[in-house]
Amino acid sequence: MTYCLGILTATGLVMAADSRTNAGVDHVSTHQKLHDFSIPGERVILLCTSGNLSVTQAVITLLRRDIKSDEPITLYTVSNLYEAARYIGRKMREVQALDREWLKKDGIDVSCNILLGGQIEGEEPELFLIYSQGNCIQASQEAPFLQIGETKYGKPILDRVLSYETSIEDAAKCALLSIDSTMKSNISVGPPINLVMYESNAFKIKHFLRLHLGAPYLVQIRKTWERCLCEAFESMPDIDWEAKSDRKNYSEC
Repeated sequence: MTYCLGILTATGLVMAADSRTNAGVDHVSTHQKLHDFSIPGERVILLCTSGNLSVTQAVITLLRRDIKSDEPITLYTVSNLYEAARYIGRKMREVQALDREWLKKDGIDVSCNILLGGQIEGEEPELFLIYSQGNCIQASQEAPFLQIGETKYGKPILDRVLSYETSIEDAAKCALLSIDSTMKSNISVGPPINLVMYESNAFKIKHFLRLHLGAPYLVQIRKTWERCLCEAFESMPDIDWEAKSDRKNYSEC
């Protein structure tokens, strides 16, 4: 399992991913989940992957081979990110069609998901979630973040804190807290954490961070967040057990 997320704001984009893969307690490993296909000055294209590792690695390999072979359609030639999302979706279907029959014989799930974010010159920054079937959805001002992998533990802070108007600096901080909350509750998600903060119309990656286990900043934000949560909990009013309500008589149940 893994956890990746993308956040779209009025001033840019944040992409973040953990690096842990888990095929059982005896097969925990580390693999890159955030991939950069950018051409500085022209386009920034970032991918985050989750799901069957053999499928996602094969997709990334095919994307890079198409570029190397100067194929007519590649991540270097598409004119917008929607076109890129559909192209990636076709590659996902291609790999799954090749391997599905044999993997399913052993009960192996071939599903995967990919986050695509970035900006191509002449277009606005965009963020897509590409499903295992090859179709996609797009982030919007009303729904500015997308997640893949082990999403449930890191979602509450995103729901409560984020909006399209959030600064990209705060969005990046929120992304790290979301991943840290997931790591706290699920051992199948773990460092190193890769984080990219992209400013609109920069057309190059200026801010990239890779945080390993025990990194001072990770330790600092976890301790600070836990302290703040405890303080907030302690400030909550006690339950008023005598408050009037439409309580049923449980003795009659």
